[in-house]
Amino acid sequence: MIKVVALDLDNTLLNSNKEISTRNEQVLKRLHAKEIHVVLCTGRPINAIWPLIEQLGLTTPDDYTITFNGGLVINNVSKERLFELGMRRDDLQPLLKFANEEKVPLDILDFDRVYELNDVPGSIYKSVLKNIEFRDIKGADLPDTTYSKAIIAMPAEKLTPIIRQLPAELKEKYHAVQSQSMIMEFLPPRVNKMIGLQALLKHFGLDLSNLMTFGDADNDLEMIQAAAQGIVMANGLPQVKKVATAITDSNDDDGVATYCEKYFATLL
Repeated sequence: MIKVVALDLDNTLLNSNKEISTRNEQVLKRLHAKEIHVVLCTGRPINAIWPLIEQLGLTTPDDYTITFNGGLVINNVSKERLFELGMRRDDLQPLLKFANEEKVPLDILDFDRVYELNDVPGSIYKSVLKNIEFRDIKGADLPDTTYSKAIIAMPAEKLTPIIRQLPAELKEKYHAVQSQSMIMEFLPPRVNKMIGLQALLKHFGLDLSNLMTFGDADNDLEMIQAAAQGIVMANGLPQVKKVATAITDSNDDDGVATYCEKYFATLL
C-alpha cells in the first residue's frame, strides 16, 4: 500500500510558470488529509520552497521535506534534521580548480546559504534560487564547514558544451546531475533523492513498497527506479522514462493529479 508520495518540483509538480496548479494542490491536500505522507523532493533548501509547503498545507509535526537532492531531510515544523550527508572543504578542490581553469561560474552551498565565488565569472544562480542568503567570497576563503553541493549555473546554450567536456575526475568524485537546462549540480558521491527517502521511510517504519515517486530529470532517476510506483512526466527525459512504472501527463497538464486521481480513486 502506498503511504508516501514523493514529488520533484521543477517540470514535475510545478508547471511552466513555476506554480502548483489548483488541481494538483487539491488532490495532494486530499491525500494528505487521508494520512498519506506528501513529501517534496528538491535540490533547494527548505526556506526557498516554503511558500509551496504552505500552499499544500504540509505544516503538521509529521511533515518532512527532502532537500539538497537528498543531502538533508528536514522536519517542516521543527526544522530538526533527520538525515544529513555532505562534503568537506577539501572535497571541493577539484571543482575549484576546474572552475578557475575553465573560467566558469561556481556556487557552493552549505545547508544554510550560498557562497557565490567572486574569483570566477558571475553565476545566474541568484536569479533561480530565492529566499536564501548569498555571500560573495573567494574560493580560497571558503569556511571549514559541511557543504551540501556545488552548482554551475549559466545559460543552457553555454552549459551544454561544458557538460560534454567534464573531466572524468569530476564524474568519478561527485554525483554529477543536470537538474535543469541551466544548472549542473555536483553532490557528494552517495547523495541522491532516494538516499534521503530511505532515511525518511525508515523513520516512518515503511519500505519501498509504500513509496510512490514523481519526477522528470536525471536527479530523479534513483527514486523513480527504486519506488514501487515510479512515475515520470510526459515531458521527462528519455533515460528516466525507461525506468518508470508509468508515464503520466506533462507538468503543464496536471500530470501528478491525473495519475493520483486514478491510482487513489477509492481513497479520494
